[in-house]
Amino acid sequence: MVLIEAKSLSVGQRVNSVSLSLNKGEVLGLLGPNGAGKSTLLNALAGLEKKSGSLLVDGQDDATLTPNSRARFIGLLPQSMQSTWSLSVTDIVSLGRIPWGDRDSEAINMALSRAQIECFIDRKVDELSGGERARVWLARVLAGQPKVLLADEPIASLDIHYQLSVMNVLRAYAQEGHGVVVAMHDLSLAARYCDRVCLMNKGELVALGNPQEVLTEPLLSSVYQVPVDVDLQRTPPVILPR
Repeated sequence: MVLIEAKSLSVGQRVNSVSLSLNKGEVLGLLGPNGAGKSTLLNALAGLEKKSGSLLVDGQDDATLTPNSRARFIGLLPQSMQSTWSLSVTDIVSLGRIPWGDRDSEAINMALSRAQIECFIDRKVDELSGGERARVWLARVLAGQPKVLLADEPIASLDIHYQLSVMNVLRAYAQEGHGVVVAMHDLSLAARYCDRVCLMNKGELVALGNPQEVLTEPLLSSVYQVPVDVDLQRTPPVILPR
């Protein structure tokens, strides 16, 4: 089942004619150097960018969706977030239920558990470290139980323990019948967790396919402009610059 499908999607000069789809149960990785257009593409998929081309959400033209129905179906975790007010962790996570108009305690508690933040639910968000806050914002999106979760570099500020933890959460969320699109820079983790990867550069789609098809030494070395060693036979896979 296809959850979202973009055809020739363009956003000004930042993203040029990108076509991709996200299937139920799938983790799709967005890869590419800084400025490749990954964040812009995620925002376009979430309906936050003026765009051209076609975007179908659950088989419907996204232009026909109400803001509320879109927010129920698609959850976006931006690259950086902050709270203007000194709210508790529980209050922040509860905001994820706004599209549904409730404070479903089961959904909120599940999100807190998945993000492993139950130990500081009563603390204020501005008292937490950057990595702790990142997990709080993830829990907020999970509380909304979207069919599609778009995550923009969700592991960028985390130590290696929580990098693996968050990727495991995203992997499990997809396997429960949702879809996840995750922008990331760690190529080894992308090879380990993503069913398919979309390699971008300068707003263009360079390659789209499974990790074995896309994460090759010639392609990565060309896009990143450095020699790259790729070992996808190792468990877990390893991709490093030379």
